[in-house]
Formats: sequence, structure tokens, C-alpha cells
Amino acid sequence: MIPHSDSVPDDSPQTTPVPSESPGLVLQRGGEELALLKVRDRFTLCPQNQIPVEQLEQVFSVQYQRQIPHTQLAEFTVNAEQRDEAMQAARDREDVVFASHVYQLKDNPATLIYLGDQLTIQFHPDTDEATISALQTEFGLKSVRSLVGIPNTFVFQLTPNSPENPLKIANRLIRLPEVLTAEPDIIVPKQPSYHPQDPLYPQQWYLNHSGGSTLAPGSHIDVEKAWDMTRGNRSIVVAIADDAIDINHPDFQGTGKIVAPKDFKDKDFIPLPSGSGESHGTACAGIAVAEENGQGIVGVAPGCALMPIRTSGFLDDTSIEELFNWAIENDASVISCSWGAATVYFPLSLRQRAALTLAATEGRGGKGCVIVFAAGNANRPINGTIFERGWTSELLRGPTNWLSGFAVHPDVIAVSACTSLSKKAAYSNWGTNVSVCAPSNNAPPGMWFEKTGFIGTAPKVNAPTPGNGVFTTDLLGAAGYEIGDFVGSFGGTSSACPVVAGVAALILSANPDLTAKQVKRILQDTADKIVDRDADPQLGMRLGTYDTNGYSQWFGYGKVNAFKAVQAAQQQRVQTAKVAQILKRRNDKNLAIPDDNPRGVTSTIQITESAPVQNIQVTVDIEHEFLGDLEVQLKSPNGKTALLQSRTLGVNTQLQYTYSIENTPALKSLLNQDSVGIWQLRVIDYAPMDTGRLKSWELVIGI
Repeated sequence: MIPHSDSVPDDSPQTTPVPSESPGLVLQRGGEELALLKVRDRFTLCPQNQIPVEQLEQVFSVQYQRQIPHTQLAEFTVNAEQRDEAMQAARDREDVVFASHVYQLKDNPATLIYLGDQLTIQFHPDTDEATISALQTEFGLKSVRSLVGIPNTFVFQLTPNSPENPLKIANRLIRLPEVLTAEPDIIVPKQPSYHPQDPLYPQQWYLNHSGGSTLAPGSHIDVEKAWDMTRGNRSIVVAIADDAIDINHPDFQGTGKIVAPKDFKDKDFIPLPSGSGESHGTACAGIAVAEENGQGIVGVAPGCALMPIRTSGFLDDTSIEELFNWAIENDASVISCSWGAATVYFPLSLRQRAALTLAATEGRGGKGCVIVFAAGNANRPINGTIFERGWTSELLRGPTNWLSGFAVHPDVIAVSACTSLSKKAAYSNWGTNVSVCAPSNNAPPGMWFEKTGFIGTAPKVNAPTPGNGVFTTDLLGAAGYEIGDFVGSFGGTSSACPVVAGVAALILSANPDLTAKQVKRILQDTADKIVDRDADPQLGMRLGTYDTNGYSQWFGYGKVNAFKAVQAAQQQRVQTAKVAQILKRRNDKNLAIPDDNPRGVTSTIQITESAPVQNIQVTVDIEHEFLGDLEVQLKSPNGKTALLQSRTLGVNTQLQYTYSIENTPALKSLLNQDSVGIWQLRVIDYAPMDTGRLKSWELVIGI
């Protein structure tokens, strides 16, 4: 198992995988099927009630290892020859809900995967309640709740009446015509992107510098000029979700500095480390928001508040939901995540995708939390295939698919790393999902694997990796990375991520009315186009220049520039204030929507004022027996059409919704044209039987 500061000591040498005894053993995950291996020498139990560990050890001739955090699961090791016998004995007990193998991904046999006791099932829109109830009874499932934002989708929990473990039940359900998706809740260790290697460097060059032997001109984020406009505001809260944060550090003190601390590991509100090896979060927090107090260091956004969150250390669905829900409920503005799954290929589950989307769209009073993720430190694509060779133990070889599910989420800002010499950091992940890069240290490729205990290490590169480390806060005293209260050798995309989070916090301090999508756009539009024409020393690629769209796979849209970003945010606030007139028109004529007719029904609104359209939103009120049949379009006076609603609403019957630039990018195509003329709303029913009406609609135009 890959160790983590939140996990037990590594015992992976005893976990030898063997091919699954069940042909076609797969994990349903993010619309994909991932092949699994069973671990020979361990299994987990989910007891119905608390059963003394000593009793279980004696009855099954096994050795207790631990309780899997955030679950009822108990993990046991056993002689490989006795595993199946012990599991069967456990399954025969009435007080055991289920006994499960421990698994490993076939294409990434370095990470242990545990099964939780929940399933997420998305049913076909036509599936009625009686059918759902029958399936629930057949598989012994208990309904937990519906999944917000995804129609006909529910979370279920296994019971003692469940005939099999959730993996097998999911694989049976997915074959049924009534089921669109069936995913078991899996539990995977969380891994920080980086633990530092470089020697102490006592200056925060990444904020501002005037040059030096290892400092290229402009390799900082130009934050001093941004501070002339704002140094951050306490109303802007930056959540640092990580292993632990030393909230007693002097650089996190100040009136209103700490907001809504949470410890999901110890289940309290004091996210302090429980021992050595949990320095990562403290270092990340210092980079983003260390207080300006005349001592220590200064964060990118020193005036902003800090929400310190100690995670459970695992990436099961419930942990991710609770993490992001906590941030939403406690008004986090920015959520900084310098971690990813400790595995080569990790698509997000339906629930995890929904949790991130909910935070990015409903957080911050509907404007959305800005979510920032580290790209990772394997020098591999966030989403892509590499022909692997030269790994020790030949753990990976040949065409290997890499996927970081968190970093590729469309609502996330994925951050790669550049160096003090304005070059690609040798370890930094890359690809078409990178949004921007930020300054960090440099280090040899493959360090991620060495630091996580990955079984087998990446091919070594002996080329030099020049670049300064990042100076930031450390655990107080001798418990952290270095003796003292600060560390000068921090780095990785773990360090780049909170740099961007801090800049995002400055942007919102300058203009709190911006949506999360607008913040992302500002960061990308104002980034510096640093260039690295050198070949990657490990893979030989040259991806450090920009295409015609201004995009580089190494650097995204470029290195963040705090001054330009804050300046753009202020200008956008002024431009918004200059919208002197709002044109609001409404049509309340109740119209029947023709059934199964591609011509649909058209309702019109006339605008007599002539001016360029600066903003636009459309509110509709539609009643229909099956909204999944409908498509809604807006046609401007010059004939350009924007699709407001596609056929994705399923069995819903009421649509009362406002489409805006922020939630409907298609409306951007109608900006800057003349407002005068006839605007048309068209509603089309593409399927027979179900009928409905367009009750009213409203058009609001800013000129």
C-alpha cells in the first residue's frame, strides 16, 4: 500500500496480487470498467454491530490490522491459503453485513482498494418506483438518499440481507436495462503531490525578486504590485484541505484569521497534526495566506482568512462529499487541494464529480467556490498514454494510461509547476487539462514514486534540475520538514497549487462578484507566456511553447501573474458598474408545445432600444410531462441561435430556471451584437406521447 501521512505504516511487501478467480472481475467507475486483482493475504469485514476484535481474530484465525477510516470496515491479514475459508466463515455469521476481498487495479498494482458498504445507482428515466423497490429488495439494499443534481440517482447501503459484496452487486446491476450506472463506493488512500527535497532557501523569490544566479527575470508572480491594490480581505476564505495544519503557528494568528477549522480524521474541530510526517498542509497554507504580522513570512493573500481542513486521508465518496460540503456550508471562497489519488489511473465516481460540481456552482452564494488542484509530480499526462519502460520490477511497461480524475474535472483549475528559471519543473505533470502553472522548485522526475512507497520506481534521469526551493511555514519546532518554524525546500505542484489559490483569493478580494468560472478565465487570460524550448530529459518531448490558441501542455495558458489578474478583476468590476441600463421584457402568453414536432413553438419579445449587448439572461417557466423530450433555444434579431437547454432533464416536469452567461456559455455568442429587434424563444418536443406548455419567459439584457 502506498503510505500517506494519514495512513498506517506501509505493509505492501506482504500484499502479493494474483489474477482474479472470477473472470471479468471489474470495477464500475466513471463510466469505465477497470480490471481488478485480489490481494492474497487480507480481507475486510463490515460487521452489523460492534464485535470485539479479539473475538474475530480467534474465530477466524486472522490478525487484525486496522479500522478503515470513515467506514465500519475492519481489515485483517491471513495466510493466503486460508483467506477464502476465513471469508466464508465470516459471511456465514448473521452479525456480518459482508466480507470483501481487498483489491488492486490490474494496470496499477501498487495501491490497495477497499470496498465500502454503499452503492450509487442511476436508473433509466423510465424506471418506475415499483421496479426500483423490487431491485432494492432483491439485492438487500437500504436507501440512504437521492443524489442532488442527477435525476433518478440514489445512494444505497448494503444490509445483512445483501447476497454479495457491493462490487459484485454493481456488476450485476449494470447489466440490467433499467440501470444506467452502478458504482460501488471504493476507498483509496489520498497522497499529497510532493514532499520537499531541496536545501533551505531563505527568501520568497516566487512572490517577487530582482534577479540572481538561479532566478530568471520575471519568474515570480509579481505580487507586490497586486498588493498595491489589495492584500486580501477577511471575507474571502481560503480552504486548505490537506493532511494537517499547525494553526498555532504565528503566521496563522490574527483577528478573524482562522475560520471553520475541521478535522475529518479525528472527527473534531482541531486539525492539528498527531505526530511527525504531517507537515504538508502547514507548508501549503503558509504559501497561500500566511499573515502579514512583522514576523515570519507573508502569504500570497495575507489579508484573507484560512479554513484549515484535515482530511480523512482517503478518497471514498463520502469523504469527498463531506469535505466539499463543509467548504460550501462554511462559505469558503477558494478550495486548495495539493493532492490526488495514489494511483496511476483514477476516474472520479459519479458522486465525486457531483460533489465538485456542486461546490463550483452552488458555493459562495451561487457564484461558486474556486477549486484548485495540483497537477501531480510524476512527469506524466494528467490524462493520456505513455509508453513506459525502464521501471524497476517492470511494474509499468508498454502503453500505459494515466488519469488524474480530480485534475481533469471541468470545474477545477489544474496547476502545473515551473521553476525559478522559468522552465518546466522536471517532475510536473502536464497535458491538455492544465489551466495555468505557478513557480515551484525543481527535482528529478520520478520522485513522486520514491516518496509514496510506490512498488517500483520510475526510470531515473541524471540530468541536472536547477531551481530554488519554496520558502514557507513548517510545523513548529523540530517536528516538521526542517528544524525550526519554516522550511526552505518545499516544492512540487503541491507548492504551485496554493500559489494559484492565493492569487484567486486576491482576485475575489478585488471583485467578490465574480463567479468561479470568471476567476478561472481571468487567471488564464492574464498569465505570462513563459517558454521552454528544451526537450524533457526523461520523455524527450518539447511542449513548452504555445499553439494558436495561446495554450501549452506544459504551462497551460502560462504562469500566473498576480498583478495582471487583480488588475483585470478590478477593471471587470468597473465595467460591470458601467452597465447603465437594464432592458427587461416578459412574455406571459401560455403556449402549447407541439408533441413530437421538430418545428416546436416560438414565443417572441421585441426590444426597441439599440445598443451592444453586454450581458444577457433568460428565465423560462415550462410545464411538461417529461422534460427530457425538450430542447430550448434563444434566437437573436440577427439570426444567431444559442442552445439554452438540451434533452437532459429526464423525468422532471417543472422547469423554472434562469440561463445566464455564467451557467450557459452558449449565450456568450450573443454578446456585443445590437439588442434591437425580435428575440425568439423556441421550445421543441422531440419525442411522442408526453405534452406540456410554455407558460412564460423573460429576457434581461444589459447594455
